[in-house]
Parts: sequence; C-alpha cells; structure tokens
Amino acid sequence: MQPSLALQDDQEHLPSLLATDAKELSYQLQQHQAKIFPPLSQKTIRTFSPAEAAAFIGIGEGYLRQVAADGHGPDPLANGRRLYSATDMDRIRRVLDERNGTPKYVPARRPGEKLQIISVMNFKGGSGKTTTAAHLAQFMALRGYRVLAVDLDPQASLSALFGHQPEFDVGEGETIYGAIRYEEPRPIADIVRATYTPNLHLIPGNLELMEFEHETPKAMASGTAETMFFARIGEVLTEIESLYDVVVIDCPPQLGFLTMSALCAATSVLITVHPQMLDVMSMSQFLTMTSELMSVVEKAGGRTSYDWMRYLVTRFEPNDGPQSQMTGFMRAIFGNRMLHNAMVKSTAVADAGVTKQTLYEVERSQFTRGTYDRALESLNLVNGEIEAHIRSTWGRK
Repeated sequence: MQPSLALQDDQEHLPSLLATDAKELSYQLQQHQAKIFPPLSQKTIRTFSPAEAAAFIGIGEGYLRQVAADGHGPDPLANGRRLYSATDMDRIRRVLDERNGTPKYVPARRPGEKLQIISVMNFKGGSGKTTTAAHLAQFMALRGYRVLAVDLDPQASLSALFGHQPEFDVGEGETIYGAIRYEEPRPIADIVRATYTPNLHLIPGNLELMEFEHETPKAMASGTAETMFFARIGEVLTEIESLYDVVVIDCPPQLGFLTMSALCAATSVLITVHPQMLDVMSMSQFLTMTSELMSVVEKAGGRTSYDWMRYLVTRFEPNDGPQSQMTGFMRAIFGNRMLHNAMVKSTAVADAGVTKQTLYEVERSQFTRGTYDRALESLNLVNGEIEAHIRSTWGRK
C-alpha cells in the first residue's frame, strides 16, 4: 500500500488532527458540563436581596417592604429576611399597577410602541460582544420586559451562557437558520426556547448557522429566493413580534450575510469596542466595510435607518492611561454616539463565565465584595442607559 504523502514527508495531516482534537474537546466539555450541571439538573436564576429587587422593580426598598408585609411578597426566611425571585418581582409589578390603575411598573409594550430589535456587533473577537448581549438580555428580563435573545454567532457562546450547549443541546434546524433557510423553512415559533430566567426566551445557535453564508450566494445566483437574504430575519421576527418587547441579537464577529440580515432587521445597533489601538484600528476598517455594504443593501430595498446607534466601550480599565486616552479620543470623534457609561473589565465577570454564568446569576458571596459590587454597578449603569434609549424611542420618560 502506498503510504500517504503526509507520512512520507513526516508532516501532520491538518484535517485529521483537527477532527480528532474537536472530538476529544467536545467529549471533555461534555464531561465538564456534567460535573457542573448533573444530567437531571437545570440552571436557575438566583434570588435577589430586597435592595436588588426594589431596583429591578423601580421602587424604594421601604415601599417594597410595605408591599411584602401586605402579603404580596415571598415568605420570610428563618432569620426574618426576604429574598425575591424574578417571579416574585413580576407579581409585585402587577399588584402595583392594579393599585395605581395605570400600567407603570409592568413595562410591556403598549399600543403604538414597536418591537425593539437591538443588534450587538463588532468585527473583531474579544470585544465583549457576547458578554454585553447576555447581560443586556437578562437585565431587561429582570426589569420585567418580555425579551427574546437570538444567538446568530456559530460559536454559540450566548447559548452556552444560557444553558444550551451547542454541540449537545441544539439539533438540526433548531437555530434561526431553520426559519430563514431557503428550502423548507420552519415556523420561528417552533425554534424559540424558554430559559431559566422568567421573561427571557432564546433562539440558540450552533455551527449550522454557517449554512446561511454558503446557501445565500447560490440562492442569489439562481434567483429562486422569494425574500432577499437581508430581509429574512426581520420577516420571521414579525411572526412573533406580539410576544416580545425587546429582541437582542448577538451577531457573528464577521461581516457576512447573517450580520447584514441582522442589521436590516434591527431598530437599533450597539457596537462594542475595546479601547486599545489595534482594536480601534480594526473597527475603523469594519465601519468602512459596513458602510459600503449597507449602501448596496439600501439600493436593493433594505432598511438602513435606526432609532439609535451607539458605541459601547467594553473591558475598560479606568486606571489604564492609554485606555483612558483612547476612550477620550473616541468620545471626541463620536460625541453622543458613545454611551456615557463603559463596561468595566472585571475578574468577577470572567470568573462567572468559567461556570457559564452571568453576573446576575452568581452569588455575591463567591467574590470579594468590592470586586463584585463594582462590576455589577458597571453592568447596571450600561444596561440602564440602553433601557433609557428604548423607553425614549417609545416616547416614555
């Protein structure tokens, strides 16, 4: 038998190596997953202190204690303290609105208010894009909005954070590709999944999303597609828009057909950027390419106007002089298109990610108090600012 060229030349056969490594890594990840979350267990969202619950509901802590004493809160623990679940907070919102006779605390969309679709994007990996999307989606759900998170990234880190491992838990046609594919698309309602966070649903991702990048050129060349590629995500979202207030899309870190379709579906765009020179230089090229491609899409009838577009500085280290200078440089250029608040770099966020949790899920006791509090304050300020943009779009204070 003739030996292979790879063996003759003492070279390594890359496809075989990669396949072997992928198989072993997948197996080890599955074992790690089983240790962290045993087969019959499910991820849960933690309970919240009275101070945290009051902030999410939008009332003072004293008023919350009064509402709980009136019988509308959770039962006190043995030490007399009360801890509030997300379901408890939703129930209290409804009670308060019934008392007031006006929809003030339940923040669901009202007649005339359109669905808000926020595409979170960046061309360069490591910008904190997925971390931003995950915490924003969960924050909005804890605030009482009906939220749909869409994982458009084939790497599917957002899905993993929300308890859906792409290799094991997401089958064929169970990503949004199943609803936007050119042949035999599925109803998007069949693909949406509930999560362990009340008010938060998920459309997971996995590698099959890459099929859209491969199939779209064929569909364009044959002219068989009834709907252009850039309109497909927006079109399927209209089928379920009455069920949600906010959609958060975690875009892939490249400017392909999926990203362009997400941009055309969006009502708002959030671009994450790490304040380092190489990252900002990369973003400059990204913005140029996006502008040129969006101009082409616009001529073909795609939507290219938004309620708002903002840049978010992520993984920011306030004591790092060059980062502060770069952030000031961007603020001088972009002005009010920069969010006022930055996402501070924190070991708390990174450590929570090791167990595939967000900062809203981990217990404060697992971290140094100051580290956890600073990270959570940063997240809440950023997400609160984005919420204010959403409410402003709806014409609310």
